[in-house]
Amino acid sequence: MSANNFNINGLTDEQVILAKEKYGENKLNYKQENNILDAVKKLAKEPMIILLFAASLIYLVSGKIGDAIFLASAIVLVSIISLYQDSRSRNALQKLKKLSQPHCKVIRNGEVIEINSEDLVVGDSLMVEEGTSITADGIIVHSNDFSVNESILTGESLSVFKDKDKEDNLIFKGTTVASGLAIATITSIGNETKLGKIGKSLESIEEEKTPLELQITNFVKTMVIAGAIVFLIVWAINYFRSFDVLDSLLKALTLAMSILPEEIPMAFTTFMAIGAWRLMKMGIVVKQMKTVETLGSATVICTDKTGTITENKMSLAKVFTLNSQKISSPEEADEDEKVLIRISMWASEPIPFDAMEVALHQAYNDLHAEDERPNFKLVHEYPLGGKPPMMTHIFENEAGKRIIAAKGAPEALMAVSNLTAQEKEQIEKAIETITVEGYRVLGVGQSDFEGNDFPKMQQEFKFNFKGIVAFYDPPKKNITKVFEDFYKAGISVKIITGDNAATTMAIAKQIDFKGFEHSLSGDELMKLSEKELKECVMSTNIFTRMFPEAKLKIINALKTNHQIVAMTGDGVNDGPALKAAHIGIAMGKKGTEIAKQAASLILLEDDLSKMVDAVAMGRKIYTNLKKAIQYIISIHIPIILTVFIPLALGWIYPNILSPVHIIFLELIMGPTCSIIFENEPMEKNTMSKNPRPFTNTFFNWKELTTSIIQGLAITVGTLAVYLLSVNQGFDEALTRTMVFTVLIAANIFLTLVNRSFYYSILTTLKYKNNLVLLIIAITIAITGLLLFVPPLTSFFEFETLNLTQLATCIAIGFTSVIWYELVKIRTRIKSKTQPLESLSH
Repeated sequence: MSANNFNINGLTDEQVILAKEKYGENKLNYKQENNILDAVKKLAKEPMIILLFAASLIYLVSGKIGDAIFLASAIVLVSIISLYQDSRSRNALQKLKKLSQPHCKVIRNGEVIEINSEDLVVGDSLMVEEGTSITADGIIVHSNDFSVNESILTGESLSVFKDKDKEDNLIFKGTTVASGLAIATITSIGNETKLGKIGKSLESIEEEKTPLELQITNFVKTMVIAGAIVFLIVWAINYFRSFDVLDSLLKALTLAMSILPEEIPMAFTTFMAIGAWRLMKMGIVVKQMKTVETLGSATVICTDKTGTITENKMSLAKVFTLNSQKISSPEEADEDEKVLIRISMWASEPIPFDAMEVALHQAYNDLHAEDERPNFKLVHEYPLGGKPPMMTHIFENEAGKRIIAAKGAPEALMAVSNLTAQEKEQIEKAIETITVEGYRVLGVGQSDFEGNDFPKMQQEFKFNFKGIVAFYDPPKKNITKVFEDFYKAGISVKIITGDNAATTMAIAKQIDFKGFEHSLSGDELMKLSEKELKECVMSTNIFTRMFPEAKLKIINALKTNHQIVAMTGDGVNDGPALKAAHIGIAMGKKGTEIAKQAASLILLEDDLSKMVDAVAMGRKIYTNLKKAIQYIISIHIPIILTVFIPLALGWIYPNILSPVHIIFLELIMGPTCSIIFENEPMEKNTMSKNPRPFTNTFFNWKELTTSIIQGLAITVGTLAVYLLSVNQGFDEALTRTMVFTVLIAANIFLTLVNRSFYYSILTTLKYKNNLVLLIIAITIAITGLLLFVPPLTSFFEFETLNLTQLATCIAIGFTSVIWYELVKIRTRIKSKTQPLESLSH
């Protein structure tokens, strides 16, 4: 049978070009946000930019033009860095959107081809089948048992049956095919579709913030409020001491600027967007940003068998007919067995896309010299349905000869056939013999129904049970290693399949799957009480003969047990479970559009080993983001306290750091946290830990305490050098220079120490991250210019340090940070007496 047996040739390439020129692309174009303008507006509202602007204005009014120009330049520099990070994030997301764009099938030049939905043009012959999302409006020209869910337009959840001869013969963009197949001529695309015309409402829909995003936003808001309160207190203290409004405002602004952790939201956005882009390069499309932060927490992966664990390269391996009572291979087929293969082919789709149906069509080709397919037309179709499922096709030729063929789960066909008890026993024995070797079996039946008033349900036909066809789908070569990696990472794996128990358990045994000895069927699962179900989903790893409701029950029961659930799926029936799982994973090649829409992540190559990579990437991103934010907290504490303590306690040099010094430190910290830590490689123990708990707080108390203590230790260093300098009779400029140099030195050493909270600095220095050397070299070079180039030294109110003073500052900065290496040694010793994953870092 040809690829296109509908006598529809579709458009030619020239017609496609003309239609695209006339009607444009199939895109929904609404209010386009001016991304640069929006980013600038967003920047203008940033607290740090507002404070810089205010400080610059005060310097200007005070007549300190140089300081005012410096802070104005700082505003430009901070803005450039922010816009660069923003554009990086946005570009990564745009690439992801392009990659996750839906595809569709069209008939062009007489051939069925797959294209991007954006390339669909008016006049195209669009082919839609069960599980696809309709990508434009059209009028049906051919259909078989075709029904559509139009709830997105009408709110009506029940499917609507449509046909070219019915009054309702239109299909609409955004709706989904519930059953059957149709070919429609496209009449409207993009904004001209029914959905496009009412789609203005889509503009107002805002994406919900993720738990981590909310935690970070709340933390930053708290710091902003704290900054505002401290600003007022410090301003009041200074004003009532000096009664100088501008000077006291400047001092208060200095402290407020030191408190604001504006790098944190920037770091979060950058890490998530770049993380999603890195996953995309690995062949994993992340549709929702929140998936990136959830990946590292996955505790259970529920996977399908066919095409995920196995190759999905079905070959017809065994046949059993009721007449011959023997199991044989297709190559040895006698007349009875040839008839069985012929009927099973007629029970398949005319254009097969399922691997088993492709194998049946191939076997029919090999065994039948005369091809009957071009002479018969599909007149009625019952899609796969029922528990267990089956499907039925009715074909007729011009002479009125009819073929009614059905295939499906053997139990389903046995239930609708007139079989004696002995025949049922013979069939069950044959099934047991075949499935124990890992073969997948289908029952095949034929009916002799007369008349055209076909029953509503396929189960109402009376079938003659013809026999069993069995397929072998070998396990993927890498699947045993994939499962080993999941187990090592503390992630349990569960197989959820529509196949029978014997076949699934046989395949599971071949691949050393944990828990292959025990399985549970969908019907058994539905009978369990809530309490039994909660216990059962944790102790059972193989679930067979599953249907949508049963799959959904498993996912929800695992979630009730506080598991973070990843679920793979490819069919229409997987939609609800994919949506319910924390991480829905659709297969890029064999996945239906429904599955891809419901999922939050798409594996382009249908390769489960990519999920190991995705989990590793999720853990790496989360760990590195934590390192970045812990670094920000640790380095902000000494800046805040070094500004506040001399001021509050009325020390000899109360205004030791001014806004120009704070902004310089901020400019160092921004790139350090966003660029260095984002680019850090994954630590070697990352995939041997248990998944991190998915809690309501970003940091646990131990992690937060670590950052606070590190910050306080650096503060001790800065204040010690301050007091040392004063005791030696140094002036304010030299004291300021020494305090600033200690802060810079501590900042550099903190970056190196905090690259791991477990491994030694000697180990992390070997990590491959070229940006570490680059950023540190730039920091040292600029600091050198400030300390040793007279105009810059003078502008920053510094003094050039001699070698002893410089060595003292570096030594104090080093000591204030390096002590944490002793904590790491203790952690590593502790890990030898208890499991590594029980440690927080």
